[in-house]
Amino acid sequence: MLGAQLAAEPYLERLQQELEQIDRDALRRWSDFIFSAWEQKRFVFIIGNGGSGTTASHMAEDLGKSTLREEDLRDESKSRLKVLSLTDNAGWLMAVGNDLSYDQIFVQQLMNYGQPGDLLIAISGSGNSPNVLNAVEWAHRHGLTSFGLTGYDGGRLKQLQQDGLHCDLNDMGMVESIHLCLFHWVLNDVYARINQAGRYAEASRS
Repeated sequence: MLGAQLAAEPYLERLQQELEQIDRDALRRWSDFIFSAWEQKRFVFIIGNGGSGTTASHMAEDLGKSTLREEDLRDESKSRLKVLSLTDNAGWLMAVGNDLSYDQIFVQQLMNYGQPGDLLIAISGSGNSPNVLNAVEWAHRHGLTSFGLTGYDGGRLKQLQQDGLHCDLNDMGMVESIHLCLFHWVLNDVYARINQAGRYAEASRS
């Protein structure tokens, strides 16, 4: 745990160094995938365990609501991003975990919801979570696109995913923080594209 070894100032310096190493093209592609799902009216599914599971919930909530302008929230005609965190149905997670096995909790939901052309965002700091890997493998067999968020050496997920963003760092807390920090740029970028706001508004006028 870096925070146990480093005082506040060197910890923040290390965080800044790690952010500088992030692949900017991968970050932009992450936004591209989500915006494309909105354009094509496809579902975005998000999965992860533990801290990454709550990150999946956070991402789904933000993408569902905060890609809309406030004045459009009550507009029934407004095209919305179809997004669902598969970490949020507690009853389903417990039933599948109890009756089948924990490594089936995401793939069983995808069997109900997933369609060719949908996007699966798979978050795993280690890259080796069996339930995440099972879901990604099922997604590929059924025509979904996968985008992984990984840390450490990326594990099997980095090898299996079709695209992704990697934090080459052996500290779970900082990896999870970076994933969520970068997501908020993605969220803002998707919002701007959908609503022709910010630099996209300026580009459309030029």
